[in-house]
Amino acid sequence: MPRDNYGAILHHLGEETLPLNAVSPPIFQTSNFCFPSFEELRAAVNDELGHCLYTRGNNPTVNLAEVKLAALEKGEKAKLLGSGAAAITNSVMAFVKAGDHIVCVRDAYTWMGKLASSYLPRFGVECSFVEGTDIAEIEAAIRVNTRLIYLESPTSMTFKLQDLSAVASLARSRGIRTITDNTWATPYFCNPLELGVDVVVHSGSKYLGGCSDIIAGVVVGNKEDVERIIQQESLQMGSVADPFMAWLMLRGLRTFHLRMPAHFRSAMDVSRFLESHGKVAQVLYPFLDSHPQAELAKRQFRGGSGLLSIRLDTADIRRVARFVDSLTLFKRAVSWGGYESLVFPSAASYASANEVPKDRAGLVRLHIGLEESEALIADLDQALSKM
Repeated sequence: MPRDNYGAILHHLGEETLPLNAVSPPIFQTSNFCFPSFEELRAAVNDELGHCLYTRGNNPTVNLAEVKLAALEKGEKAKLLGSGAAAITNSVMAFVKAGDHIVCVRDAYTWMGKLASSYLPRFGVECSFVEGTDIAEIEAAIRVNTRLIYLESPTSMTFKLQDLSAVASLARSRGIRTITDNTWATPYFCNPLELGVDVVVHSGSKYLGGCSDIIAGVVVGNKEDVERIIQQESLQMGSVADPFMAWLMLRGLRTFHLRMPAHFRSAMDVSRFLESHGKVAQVLYPFLDSHPQAELAKRQFRGGSGLLSIRLDTADIRRVARFVDSLTLFKRAVSWGGYESLVFPSAASYASANEVPKDRAGLVRLHIGLEESEALIADLDQALSKM
């Protein structure tokens, strides 16, 4: 379980000199900053990373959130961006060029998959996809021009883990960079930088915000790597973090250390119930003993979040839809990581039932929110009975 004094980070770090001794950080909702002299303006223009010049680069509200995010992930520097997709894209593109090759886990977040399979090839960057569960498979995919290995442990929807420490060690021995998406585990349950990974990315829209009211992305790493991402990509692409969004994230972070163990406890309760239910063929949650990588999960993570998947005992989309539509406490929606419980059937990703692969037909993702687990179990039970 967590080892840190989260209250010190989330409630105090970086807030020692708030204007007028404010208890809650003010929102610097400004696009521009002015200077009292020519020389001070010139200094800022020529050192944008070290000054508040224009909110595309620096803003006091955004910077305060970044200080806390870097401390949570045990990194030297963090950059808050406009979305998780921006965090992924900026980080990947900072380390590759035409003629390079990357290795990516197959079931990573949708937009990473599209970046690797259709966007980067336009600029001469090739990608090999791997399951990621076997270090030998990853090693076999490496080429002489491989510059980056992209990880997501566990993967979206299918919850396959990679051994982050082992992959990071392999990559460093070959001079290859590693990036991992840590949105599921969050810094509360895992710190990939301590395991040797170079850069960590997050969808800040999920657990870091925690209230389903922001779109945000986060990049964390050492100072040199993060500043490279800022200078080469985010300033150029304009992946701006709005000050009000940063303030909402700061507000959500106040309860981060209280929310995450609650999600974990409820996810375990719900997972155990579902595992015993006759209409559920499989529960995909890394901390269940039945998960094929449970030992790795216990070694790599200090706990788990509220996201899991189930495979219903049917490939009939009508029965899947009946189950999904019968739920009353689970909202039918994409995304996850907020206070509310959500359900997303994999089949909804396809325009028609005929397009749904057989292994995806009964696959349903559940986000276990902060409602009482007993109520969520009762809701799932009654919906399964109507399937």
